[in-house]
Amino acid sequence: MIARILVLLLIIIIMPTMYFDWRYWRKQKSFNWLKRVLLWLPTIAMVVYTIVLSTEKDFIPHDTTALYWYLFLLGVWTIPKTLAAICSFLGWLWCRFSKSKRNYGNLLAFFLSIACIFVVIYGSTLGVKKLVVEHQDLYFKDLPKAFDGYKLVHISDLHVGTYTGERQAFLAQVIDSVNAQKADLIAFTGDLQNVQPSELYEHENLLRSLKAKDGVYSVLGNHDYSEYIKKDEAIKRAYEKETVSLEKRFGWNLLMNENRSIHRLNDSIVVVGTENDGVPPFPHKADIKKAMQNVKANSFVLFLQHDPSAWDRNILPNSHAQLTLSGHTHGGQVSIGSLRPTMLKYKEDRGLYEHDKRMLYVSTGVGGVLPFRFGVPPTITVITLHTAR
Repeated sequence: MIARILVLLLIIIIMPTMYFDWRYWRKQKSFNWLKRVLLWLPTIAMVVYTIVLSTEKDFIPHDTTALYWYLFLLGVWTIPKTLAAICSFLGWLWCRFSKSKRNYGNLLAFFLSIACIFVVIYGSTLGVKKLVVEHQDLYFKDLPKAFDGYKLVHISDLHVGTYTGERQAFLAQVIDSVNAQKADLIAFTGDLQNVQPSELYEHENLLRSLKAKDGVYSVLGNHDYSEYIKKDEAIKRAYEKETVSLEKRFGWNLLMNENRSIHRLNDSIVVVGTENDGVPPFPHKADIKKAMQNVKANSFVLFLQHDPSAWDRNILPNSHAQLTLSGHTHGGQVSIGSLRPTMLKYKEDRGLYEHDKRMLYVSTGVGGVLPFRFGVPPTITVITLHTAR
């Protein structure tokens, strides 16, 4: 991860210190060379830290502790310092242009830096623990009457590898909250692990305890394919098989381009699940034709797919699925007002969408490789299906 943006990170780390040295420190007679060296030490330490992490061969290291601390330091030290340097520099340019002696950029720098530090600390502590249970009532004319009031709980992106040690208590809270809904069906839309299946064993009892009347139905996400480790292809395939085996061992109905029917009296609905349907660099292993095999044209279809971008690309044109559930985006994990980074990449990145009376719900998920959330709390969604009158 760090290696891909190493040059950019080094610029962000070094340039602010160079600016403050050039603009302020070197001009003060009381600042001898020793004081200047001491002021440069945090920057030098971050440069060394960055270079060491860049030597990690995997995109996401199996032990993420060093990466978490690095990103935290970036957020509470490097980024605020960079913002302060930019504001101060722009204020200095304005002073040169307007002949003013007061650099208001320094005042703006102070408030922006404080705001950045607050966001990082809150998002890394309280923000990742405030679980939200969201409720959605959805109406369909073609939902069989026997399924009127059918309750399903949608969860996504658990990333259980993040919940080690004391953090496992939050994962237990999530499982308890899901079970407390007494759902007819639990739908999990991928990214159970961060990197590899060894992360799952610590949480096996918790994951086994997920219960619903008609069972737990799941699909794989991009993180479930061992895409983020550098191993021989044979080892990667073995890891993927292990993940698949574990989900089935938990008692889950893992759908890999296949479908299952659920019956109530003389009526039924069909749950369809495809493997990850992403665009590069994400895996594209979905086979909708195979997944929809033997599904009748008048059947009500609940479609599970990790990547919401597949809804426009493949699900709408190649199926008649009335309701699609997805995850993947995490809602950007950061939202300032209604602005979030995933809006730049995904047409449907959070919440409920409708097209020609067909619906897509994109969960913001529960976890993430990086334990951080601001304005996008961990969420489980209770969806109640209704037959429209």
